[in-house]
Amino acid sequence: MRDVASMSGRALIVSASMGAGHDAVAAELARRLAAAGMHAEVVDVLALLPLRLGALLRWWYRAVMLRSPWLYALVYRVFFVSRRAPSTSPLTIVAAAGLARAVRRVRPSLVVPVFHVAAQAAGHLRERGRLAVPSVVVLTDFAVHRLWLHPGNDRYLCPDTSTALAVTAAVGRPAFRCAPIVRPEFACAGAPTDARARIGLRDGDRIVLVCAGSWGVGRVAATARLLARSGRYIPVVLCGRNERLRRRLDRLLGRAGIALGWRDDLAGLLASAYALVDNAGGLTCREAFAAGVPVVTHRPIAGHGRDGVLAMARAGVSVHARRRADLLRALDRLEPGLPGRAALIARAAALFTTAPAESLLLPDLLPLRDDEPRPCEPAP
Repeated sequence: MRDVASMSGRALIVSASMGAGHDAVAAELARRLAAAGMHAEVVDVLALLPLRLGALLRWWYRAVMLRSPWLYALVYRVFFVSRRAPSTSPLTIVAAAGLARAVRRVRPSLVVPVFHVAAQAAGHLRERGRLAVPSVVVLTDFAVHRLWLHPGNDRYLCPDTSTALAVTAAVGRPAFRCAPIVRPEFACAGAPTDARARIGLRDGDRIVLVCAGSWGVGRVAATARLLARSGRYIPVVLCGRNERLRRRLDRLLGRAGIALGWRDDLAGLLASAYALVDNAGGLTCREAFAAGVPVVTHRPIAGHGRDGVLAMARAGVSVHARRRADLLRALDRLEPGLPGRAALIARAAALFTTAPAESLLLPDLLPLRDDEPRPCEPAP
């Protein structure tokens, strides 16, 4: 196998500006590939859609998640996970046309989708002979719904073994485990006291970070209020760019907690935290895993959020608290020195002992044409 340090060529990473997680994964992967000598360009699949359709989709998704999550849950069940949904949607065809234009412009030796619409588009082109270079899909979720999967893609990189085996069973393509793609500073954050001082907390305060994603979605106000009323934990709510939510929580929590807007010092905040409470199973959870911070999930957002947090719990890397009382009990069992905390952190840390994603993006291993056998490879 060729060493990652000798990689060359050009990679086209296809992300989506749906929140911040996919773009952050794309940016970090591009940085790693550049360090290994491979030019990497990131494109937003939403920007490849005509007539500002991408902006409309992003606006609709954000509005529904903030105001009518039941509607997204319905859409998710019908189109994302139902076996009766059409195999190819009009959106896939339109996105594939935009991706084909980007491929002609960039002339990559490798396409790397990190969002499900991008994976569908790349697989569609590859299957029809319109993409002459390999497509390797990087799954950013533990729960993989139908729209991530297309048999035209050459390879899938997955967060754990069970996901990799499920992908191979579904599409017949090789699937491998890879380590979470997070920035290196999360594994070597600075002194916790620095982050505490920046947000006005003391060394002895037991901080529980409550994550609402970059859009500030989910029922995090109820979660923060529960933690504050317990008297045992100080909720620090990450409201992302939702200024309305931040102001509301400021009034609601008073001195019993803190509501923060978008932060660039999340690594330091995690280093100071007792635990992370998350509602989506996204990138912030992986960053907490890297930082050695236990993750408890509670009140998951609709659709992929719920499936994601349940899949993480089944993998043993987080604890899912279904009810209010379960959340406090789960946090109480994570006291430093207790075996439950150490075991949870160790299982999450083990994710990083697998191969890094960039080492599996090796073009000379990938080109499997339609007339060649497609092995079903279990994750190493």
